[in-house]
Amino acid sequence: MDPKTVGLIVDEKITATDLMGPAEVFSRAVIRKSDQPVARESRCYRVMTIGINAGPCVTECGIVIRPHVHLDEAPPLDTVFVCSGSEGNDEKLNRKLVKWLKQRAPNTRRIACLGKGIYPLAATGLLDGRQAVIHWRFAKDVASRFPKLRVNPNNLFVKDGPFYTSAGGASAVDFALALAEEDYGRHVALALARELVVHVKRSGEHEQYSEALKFQIQSSDRFADLPAWILSHLSDDLSIDVLAQRAAMSRRNFTRLFHEAFGKTPAQFVAEARIAEARQRLLVPRNSIESIASSLGFRSADVFSVAFERFTGVRPRIYRALRRAPKSNSSSANVDARKSATARARSTVLRAA
Repeated sequence: MDPKTVGLIVDEKITATDLMGPAEVFSRAVIRKSDQPVARESRCYRVMTIGINAGPCVTECGIVIRPHVHLDEAPPLDTVFVCSGSEGNDEKLNRKLVKWLKQRAPNTRRIACLGKGIYPLAATGLLDGRQAVIHWRFAKDVASRFPKLRVNPNNLFVKDGPFYTSAGGASAVDFALALAEEDYGRHVALALARELVVHVKRSGEHEQYSEALKFQIQSSDRFADLPAWILSHLSDDLSIDVLAQRAAMSRRNFTRLFHEAFGKTPAQFVAEARIAEARQRLLVPRNSIESIASSLGFRSADVFSVAFERFTGVRPRIYRALRRAPKSNSSSANVDARKSATARARSTVLRAA
């Protein structure tokens, strides 16, 4: 098996995680052939860094990167990752990268950008009319600079044609895992996630501002770690007694202080957390409603469906159909078409229910 060549574009002041996350994922991806007399491993990717300039560059955190090659020497690439670019970078170098991306695009299977890499990729015009995920910090600026872009400041990453965009940061690992799964299957991606000690392999639909982080920010020191613990144990018994014991408090004191910290009862918090996670899992077609219910601590699929409808207004099956309804490639001209598609999906599911 010939490894796919992945090129990571680097330049001054890039974010190290935007580079290191994908580099670690792709460099570790292997397929193990256990049917051979001696078990062997075949590497899935060949990873190289590509400098816009010939010299080394320094990341935002001070790490020095010496690229393998510069743009003019880059070989044919299966995938290009644009990890660099911002409004503050050298204009001459930005123009050089934009020109190179335009030239390479027709012969490159996919082009991806992370974080600030959206600036040079958007400047090529290749993303015009397409949806692009933008790091929330840059979303407003990107939207004003590139009005033809359909800016998405909420999700982790998205694919639109041969172009992939990601918020970057920690989500760069999730992004790279998704591409490895696209290329070599779920088992390879999950093996990588386990090796990299990833708590959960997130999909692009996950939001940049996580529920766990939101509640940790809201919580007092006494409850600082409890939200994250709850979200990682949604299949377990999360009764008030269990949570109070976890917090080393009496049931009554725990309930009172929890409500003061979060503005809701422990039971409400747990229920909302389970439904929020269910929304994400329903977006993965291979997840059955029964398996989702079981994995989130519901006694049965029927109990889960009733709870889900109470929070969202629709049953899980309808929610899944509505979210998978065809989306328009236009940001404004086809709003009515999207509404019609949604209505048809709802009607179809209601007839089948």
